[in-house]
Amino acid sequence: MANVQHFTLNPVQENTYIVYDSSGECVLIDPGCHAAQEEKWLEQFIRKMHLKPVRCLLTHAHFDHVFGCDWVYETYGLQPEMHAGEQLVWDNVAAAANRWGFNIQQPHVQPLYISENNPISFGQTTLLPLFVPGHSPASLCFYCAKSDFVIAGDTLFDGAIGRTDFPGSSHQLLLNSIKNELFTLPEKTIVYAGHGKPTSIGKEKQTNPFFV
Repeated sequence: MANVQHFTLNPVQENTYIVYDSSGECVLIDPGCHAAQEEKWLEQFIRKMHLKPVRCLLTHAHFDHVFGCDWVYETYGLQPEMHAGEQLVWDNVAAAANRWGFNIQQPHVQPLYISENNPISFGQTTLLPLFVPGHSPASLCFYCAKSDFVIAGDTLFDGAIGRTDFPGSSHQLLLNSIKNELFTLPEKTIVYAGHGKPTSIGKEKQTNPFFV
């Protein structure tokens, strides 16, 4: 069974996730560490649990989810992996962050591409990337059927959905993505969102105001 550890990081309160199992291998998802102390939190947990990071996955390339990509590459030698449709978002990370008052440089590390429905396996765990555009042009969620959870990025939240007022966003496309990709998952599936607390597919199908 896979374990999920989350860290709420940076001034935007983004959730970064480490997914690991008894093999000791782990993946980092959406490394949002913006300060040295936040990098230290991640590193200390990885050392404490005797983990070996083997992949760095991005649900999407908005700046608050990629602050730590250079640090992950410098520390663990892992390039971030995302859907190719996020490249334009990635190319504008620094400009977007600066508009929000974050004075950062464009990441130096270059991303690799992953495709939807192409399983990502590490240790004893498999994550299935689900294509859920809407919040960003080519967002992905990472679904673990064996352990009944999905890392949802900024697609679906507890009682809410992702914002769609960014370049490349689409409200209707996001609603369709959630209905067609997420709401077809088992209702017991835990949803680990990019911000806020976890929820479940069943709860959101029954109570999310965008769908009821």
